[in-house]
Amino acid sequence: MYRKSFNQSNQRQPFRHQRRIKTVDASLLVKKAREEIPQETHIIKHEFSSFPISDLLKKNIAEKGYITPLPIQDEVIPLALQGRDIVGIANTGTGKTAAFLIPLINKIFYNRTQKVLVVVPTRELAVQIRDEARIFTTSMNIFSVLCIGGVNINQQIQGLRKNPNIVIGTPGRLKDLKNQGKLNIASCNNIVLDEVDRMLDMGFINDVKFIMSHLPKYRQSLFFSATVPPVIKKIIETFSQNPIMISVKSQETAVNIDQDIIKTYGKIKIDVLCELLKQEGFNKVIIFGRTKWGIEKLSRQLLQRGLNVAALHGNKNQNQRQRALESFRRNEVPILLATDVVGRGIDVDDVTHVINYDLPETYDDYVHRIGRTGRNSKKGIALSFVD
Repeated sequence: MYRKSFNQSNQRQPFRHQRRIKTVDASLLVKKAREEIPQETHIIKHEFSSFPISDLLKKNIAEKGYITPLPIQDEVIPLALQGRDIVGIANTGTGKTAAFLIPLINKIFYNRTQKVLVVVPTRELAVQIRDEARIFTTSMNIFSVLCIGGVNINQQIQGLRKNPNIVIGTPGRLKDLKNQGKLNIASCNNIVLDEVDRMLDMGFINDVKFIMSHLPKYRQSLFFSATVPPVIKKIIETFSQNPIMISVKSQETAVNIDQDIIKTYGKIKIDVLCELLKQEGFNKVIIFGRTKWGIEKLSRQLLQRGLNVAALHGNKNQNQRQRALESFRRNEVPILLATDVVGRGIDVDDVTHVINYDLPETYDDYVHRIGRTGRNSKKGIALSFVD
């Protein structure tokens, strides 16, 4: 656990961005799983029932099955309840969503003038946060609106007219709604930027700056990112007031993920993939490719070979993407194909295998991909095709 004032000098320089590489070194893709031993023990200081929040919110949290906070929740929630600006350095899957939703929902419950804007890089992540917000706000008369591309903007405009307390969206759609005069960013006195480094990678940084520039002067700002390169550090310093940094970032790849490579040795690549998928134990598999066209082609080929698959990529509309993800989550489809862009929002339990049919462009992307398996201390397997 690492906690300090964000602007405090530090000779260790914790904000080093990982080196971007064009070709992932195959030696990094081979690692045998071992029993998970945490690198650093965080002593949990709270129970959800002990936080100074409304009883109704506590009830909703308990009904979701939450009892003991995860480390980032244990650290962030008390500070956020005090109104502090926070920079959370944490990997995907560490419990960030509840860490920012719980204190902000409590804030709204006691003061209906509070409005929250949550900005995320992908539609799938936005949907996931909206769904969790709905659970936490059950019977609290707190409403949220989802503002993402790929779906009818008119329905989102209608939702905004109802003056919701929580708006969750992707940068491009939020900017469009602001420019059309449908979203009053100046009324949002709480801002959450989640997976800020991913927004930088996806080219959204100017949209993020645009959104931040229209926020009111007095606000609470919460930033979450796995890394904090200089561009993001500058944004945080510009748009926050003496934030506290909470770091619960774990080692780059989970020790309980068995990582290995697959060489085709002259065989046709898709034939090798099909042989793998028919083996015992490949019960719930995510296959990653680099391009939406490649994923669509692979999806058609696997369907023609009798495999039950669903695909997520940028050429699918939002309803198609959501249906594919829900079918996979409910085990109606055992194989999900995805690109990195939409794969960012995949949060599904019990994924047995991640297969990198195409290697990602960066090691950061590789770490994120394989993190879809081996969750909740369960063992997972990551396989990567290499030439």
